Formats: sequence, C-alpha cells, structure tokens
Amino acid sequence: MKNLVEVEPAIPGNGEKPSVGPTYRNVFAKDGFPAEPHGVNSCWDFFRLAVEKYPNNKMLGRRPIIDGKAGDYTWLTYKEAYDTAIKIGTSIRSKGIGKGEKCGIYGANSPEWIMTMEACNAHGIYCVPLYDSLGANAIEFIINHAELQIVFAEEKKVFQVIKTIPQTSEYLKTIVSFGKVTEDQREEVKKHGLSIYSWDEFLILGDGHNYEFPKVQKSDLCTIMYTSGTTGDPKGVMLSNESLICMISGMDSVLQTVNQELTDKDVYLSYLPLAHAFDRIFEEWFISRGAAIGFWRGDVKLLVEDLGVLKPTIFCAVPRVLDRIYSGLTAKISTGGLLKKTLFNFSLNHKLGSMRKGVGQEKAAPFFDKLVFSKVKEGLGGKVRFIVSGAAPLAKHVEEFLRVVSCSFVVQGYGLTETCAGSFISLPNEMGMLGTVGPPVQNIEVRLESVPEMEYDALGDTPRGEICIRGRTLFSGYYKRDDLVKEVMIDGWFHTGDIGEWQPDGSLKVIDRKKNIFKLSQGEYVAVENLENVYGLVPDLDMIWVYGNSFESCLVAVVNPNEQALKRWAGNNGIDGEDFAALCANPKAKEYILGELTKLAKEKKLKGYEFIKAVHLEPVPFDIERDLLTPTYKKKRPQMLKYYQTVIDDLYKSTK
Repeated sequence: MKNLVEVEPAIPGNGEKPSVGPTYRNVFAKDGFPAEPHGVNSCWDFFRLAVEKYPNNKMLGRRPIIDGKAGDYTWLTYKEAYDTAIKIGTSIRSKGIGKGEKCGIYGANSPEWIMTMEACNAHGIYCVPLYDSLGANAIEFIINHAELQIVFAEEKKVFQVIKTIPQTSEYLKTIVSFGKVTEDQREEVKKHGLSIYSWDEFLILGDGHNYEFPKVQKSDLCTIMYTSGTTGDPKGVMLSNESLICMISGMDSVLQTVNQELTDKDVYLSYLPLAHAFDRIFEEWFISRGAAIGFWRGDVKLLVEDLGVLKPTIFCAVPRVLDRIYSGLTAKISTGGLLKKTLFNFSLNHKLGSMRKGVGQEKAAPFFDKLVFSKVKEGLGGKVRFIVSGAAPLAKHVEEFLRVVSCSFVVQGYGLTETCAGSFISLPNEMGMLGTVGPPVQNIEVRLESVPEMEYDALGDTPRGEICIRGRTLFSGYYKRDDLVKEVMIDGWFHTGDIGEWQPDGSLKVIDRKKNIFKLSQGEYVAVENLENVYGLVPDLDMIWVYGNSFESCLVAVVNPNEQALKRWAGNNGIDGEDFAALCANPKAKEYILGELTKLAKEKKLKGYEFIKAVHLEPVPFDIERDLLTPTYKKKRPQMLKYYQTVIDDLYKSTK
C-alpha cells in the first residue's frame, strides 16, 4: 500500500487466536524510526535547552482583565518561567516530596499549570492531572488512588479539593492555590491538620533551601494521566519520559511532508485540557522549540476573539469546535446576499476542483485566497498554517470545507492516552485521505487483528480489524491495575479497542468500536453499559439502549417502558383509552419518560454530556427473534443500530 511498508507478514488464525494482518510502518520509517535528540532524558531537558537557547523568547501568555475588559496578551519569557519553575520545585522538595513521588494539578490551562508541570519534570516527580469530567467522585478517587501528598489547584477549584477532606487526608497533606486562599479555606484545612498556601506564599516557601536535580532516566515515569474506565473508576495511564520524547521527536515528520517546520516563532493557543495527552504533547513540543503558548479565557464563546488577538500559527481542535466554526461560516455566507454567496461558492468549487486534481492548497487558487478566503483566515487570527483535529472523528464535509477556505493545512489525527496521543495523522495535501486519520506516524508499527464476532477480517480484500500498535510511545501500564494491562497488551501489541479499515493509499479509517465505550464529538468518553445500568434504575423502564457517536455531541435512547407503569401514569394524567403502542407514541409520554431519565441523571450527578437529550418509546420489547439480543439477553449493539437507524436519525434531528 502507498505510504506504508510491510515489515512482518500476516499471520492466519489458529482457532485460539484470530488472524492478524501484516505489520506496517510509515514508508519514511522503512530504514528505522526517527532519531531522538542527544542529551534529552526527560521533558525537563527540552525546557532547559530551550531556555539556554531562547531565554528572552515569549513563553507563557494570558489576557489580563482591566476594567472588566480583556487586554492584550502579557507574557512570561522562557527565563522567567524557568526561574519560577525552580522556585516551585524547591518548595515542593521542602515538603519532603521527591523523585518517584506524585503531584496533582487541578484546573484550567494556565501559566501556573505549565510551570508546576515543569517543576515536577525537573525533580522526577510524577505529574498527575486531575480532571472533574471523569465523574462526580473522580477527584477524591484519583487523590487516594495515586496517593497524592500535594495538589495544586486553580483558585476557583480549591474548594473542590477541600471537599474531598477527610476522605483523602490519609495521603493529601498540602494544597496550593494558583491564586489566593480565603480565611475560611485556611480554617477548614487546618481542622484536618493539612497545609494550604496561596501561589505567592508557596513560591517563597523553599527560600534558603537548595536541592540538586536528581538523575532522571528515560525509562522513569513522567506522568500518570487518568482516563475513563469501563467499570466506572478512572484508569491511571503511566507514560514514561521515553514515550513523550519519542512522540515529540517524531512530530516534525508531518510538517516536513509540506516543507514546513516548527520554530521558535510559532504560537500556540492553549485551550484543550492539559489533562489530556493530545494537548499535553503539543505544548511540550512547542516548549522544546522555544515557541510561545497563549492561554484562552476559558469561555468557548470567546475562543474566536482569543484567536484573533493571539494569532496562533498552529491550531489544535476537537471536531465540536471545528463544527461551530463551519456552522458559523456557512450561516454567514447564506445570509450575506446573492452576490457574495455566488462569489464564495464559485471560489470554493474552483479551489476544491484544483485540490482534487492534486494541486496543493497553497497553490490551488491564490487569487481567490486573497479575494475571498483571506477573510476566513483573518477570523482565525490571520497566521494559522496548520489546523489539527483530534479526539474524535471530524465529519468529511467539514474537513473538506476547512481545507479549502482556511488557507492552511488541515489534518486529522488519531491516538489514545495509552499511545501518548498521536499515532496516525493524515497528510495535508492528500484529498483522498478525507474522512481518514491518515497513515501511522513514523515511530510506531501497526497491524489489524480480525474480530470474527463482528465479522471484521484483517485478511480480507478490504482489511478490517482491531487496531493494534507497537512502539516506544506506548504507555508503561495502568497504575495499580496490572489486571487491566493484561487485557490490552498482548504479545507486545496494544489493542486499542477501535476497529480500523485500511485504505488503498495506506491511510486508516476508524469505523467502529470493539468495546461498548465511545467518544462524543467534543471528545468525551461515554461508558455506555455503566450509563444504561444507571438509567435502568428508573422504575418505569424495562430496558434501555443508549446511543451516541463521534459525530454528535449528545446521547439519545430507545427504551422499553414498563406497560403497567406507563398506563398508570397515563390514567393519573387524564390520558385514557389509548392502547400501549399509541401511548408510546404520545409526545406527553415521551416527555414524561425523558423527564424521569433527566431527574435520575441529576440525582446520580452525571456529567452534562451523559444526559439523554431525546428518547423513543418502543412498545415491543427488545428480543432475540429480531436479532437484537443474544441468548443471554445482552444487547447486540451493531444490530440494534441497524434496526433502529431511522429512529436514531429522527431523534438527532429533534435535538437540533
């Protein structure tokens, strides 16, 4: 296949093990993986070398609020950020925390987040991001599970850390605010024998102390990132220094395909969560090159304004953000008058036609870029040259539109926390790769494994199967959960749980999910079986099937209501004389069941994206006869989707 080179042959199944397809590398890695930089054993070394080379470069910027209005970005230089990181590290060490121990960071992206992370990198302390969308009790769980002695928190998140006390006080001894601390917070923490510091107080806590940096090896852990688990509790994904270094070192390959490179003049907008590997890797990459990172104000409605002020050169996004940009642009075009609409559509079709013929986007229609599409580019700050979409699939029509109108290279990637984020990325000027995640990056090997129960054959004419990855970017295990590691690491291969389909050009299309966990369009994971167990507690339901996919931002459901309970509700609400099927079609009955689901979701403190937004009442119970259930009454999800596809489509239309 184009863009790939086979390094190991396919292996037929033997009854005990399924067949696997050939092992492939990126064609540019046929003679070996990209070299790693000399003298770099950790991400701290990337930072240290950048400080030596670019001490006065802008590093971390934010917009101050002056008289209620956001001003221009103000910056810390690399040297200033380095000096602060040294102080943080010294203060952490003064609390008796050293190499091999763990430090929690909780809050929105900020300069303080990055400097604390770098302090941990310097002293071989494992950085553990805390992320509350993992569930109502996730903060408490992670503090205890990771045995965190110290947690840094955004000022407005401090109270949530305090709320975990005394349940976490066996391990937690110190809380540090990225801002101020109230007297009430001090008193509450003091009751339990813990310490709490404002940012300014903590920076001087280590004054008078001097600690040497420990010797950090590539094999040492760098971070433990918690991610959604299928059993409710988050899993701690352990990533080593080598994993991060290997991934960062290989990231230049995509830029090089279009004769581009990352330099100290580049600018990045930090808004995707640093608690996720996707953003963490990009920010470490920018730091390694002495480039600038500006932080958003935390409001998605103000994101475009922040883009305009910061003027980033590389813009990372999840599909939900790009969908909003697409919707905003198309709405503006449709209401802009006949002449403007005609000119835009003509320009779009002309440039798209050239790009489909193989002309690079930068040369496809320079006249229309200047006349028409430059306005779109200005809306993104005017300097964006790469847009990278990740975390969930980007709709093909949105990707195609943005490739044309943004005057920048638009690529889509795929990876997991366990693979240190990006494992595949599409090639910028290859229009045939629309709707795919491209070929593998240059520092991994990939193969597909057949999934007979889902009729996916890795040796078929169109190879399909579970995506399996091997390489030094892989995680070191799940913290304290060796049992889970054995489920996904088999013979040195990480089994992603995603189903892929090879394309003739060597790109991969992600087409399904082997396990019952999926992502919504904003990148949030949903463990659907757990959710169905929660919603199954509604007494008026016999069975519920919850559905979502990576192109939608919300969940919908098909439910079997309990006939007696629904008829009883109908009688109590003046709805008489309807048979069960008619009652299930009654809008008031749907509204009632949806209300009961919502009420339970609130009681169980589910996250917003876990709420069901539309429901279909199915009077005929799910059954084996229609191939909707297994003999043991487990849901056959692909078959249910096929059977109810029209219903699902109508439910999503009703949410728009």
